[in-house]
Amino acid sequence: MFLRHLGKARPRVNLSSISRIPSAAMTTKQNQPRQPPFSELERDFLDPKDFFQTLQQNSFSFFAGVPDSLLKDFCGYVTDHVDSKNHIIAANEGLALSLAAGYHLSTGRFPVVYLQNSGLGNIVNPLMSLTHQQIYAIPMLLLIGWRGEPGKKDEPQHYVQGKAMNGLLTEMGIQYEVLPDFIEGATKSVEAALYHMKNRSSPYALLVRRQTFLNYSLKNRVEIDKPMNREEAVEVILDEIGAHDVIVGTTGFLSRELYELRVKRKESHERDFLTVGCMGHASSIALGIALSKPSRSVYCLDGDGAFLMHMGAATTIGQTKAANYRHIVLNNGAHDSVGAQPTVGYSVDLCSIAMASGYAAAATVSSEDELRKALAEQRKVKGPTFLEVRIRPGARVDLGRPKTSTLANKQGFMEFLRI
Repeated sequence: MFLRHLGKARPRVNLSSISRIPSAAMTTKQNQPRQPPFSELERDFLDPKDFFQTLQQNSFSFFAGVPDSLLKDFCGYVTDHVDSKNHIIAANEGLALSLAAGYHLSTGRFPVVYLQNSGLGNIVNPLMSLTHQQIYAIPMLLLIGWRGEPGKKDEPQHYVQGKAMNGLLTEMGIQYEVLPDFIEGATKSVEAALYHMKNRSSPYALLVRRQTFLNYSLKNRVEIDKPMNREEAVEVILDEIGAHDVIVGTTGFLSRELYELRVKRKESHERDFLTVGCMGHASSIALGIALSKPSRSVYCLDGDGAFLMHMGAATTIGQTKAANYRHIVLNNGAHDSVGAQPTVGYSVDLCSIAMASGYAAAATVSSEDELRKALAEQRKVKGPTFLEVRIRPGARVDLGRPKTSTLANKQGFMEFLRI
């Protein structure tokens, strides 16, 4: 972490304010202790506007990616200030990288691709078989949020990815450095990246640590006026499903809300598999369970961003004809847990996609009464069934995280499936 004085209006912690025993050299004539000007102990924060302007000044004007909580302030600024032709919020990271490659091929300019490090898995293939210096040598700037940075508190899945990230980048031949949290340092990093891309024709990565950016509030937020939010909809679903039914919850706020609803209702957690990572794969996990346990109804509680990220899974689900499979997508049109950046969830006919993929039934609801009726109706149908629940974005400010370990969740869930 770079420690310099920035002079921005943001709360800072000055370590020199910690009380200590004054010495003779550190007292006034009145024997009152005084503190030296330890400005190097004040935290810096990189203003998203300053960083964006630095990128523009170095000819970076095209942005594509998948939002990340560590990048939310910068991504919010880009969303508010770049037109839709030059900023694409992609369904997944591999898609974003490929879009960026197409942009470079058609313009000769250098694009910016942003992602959380958990999305590295989605870009390994195009990085190794498309942009690599020995294949098509396509340069671009990768802005990667460093979740699970060693020494920083985070969730289990991020610890694994955070520890492995640097090694993965090195093995793929991606040169990288940590993005400084002050504009002078950030400018030098951008210039170094540009030099690398011009001379080596390959991607260059800037790693973004937690709290690098100054706070920025997204102006163009998704405004959706629906009767229910996600947590309210999940509670209705819990009311309606059977005692032996199984739930696979997608990543993000949904699994956290599901966990806390079970606590509130004094119900066991063993019926739920909480997919804390691997965004977009909850539906396939649920399918594997449904095919192996045909006597149990299996509910996948999905999000619009997760469904869209690996939408091809719907074709596999549809073609299996799993009669006990119930797919519920809670659609709020936003990447809610990483900054509320918009998805295309409200612009796409998800039910038509499900029916075209082979689902037996599909419906869209938004109110509590509609949801209860749809759940009852779809229970009578041999699946797979699809239910889109249109909800408003947002989550409780006091929403916690699961207190049980992932291994305990797995063990309890497997024991429940054996009943």
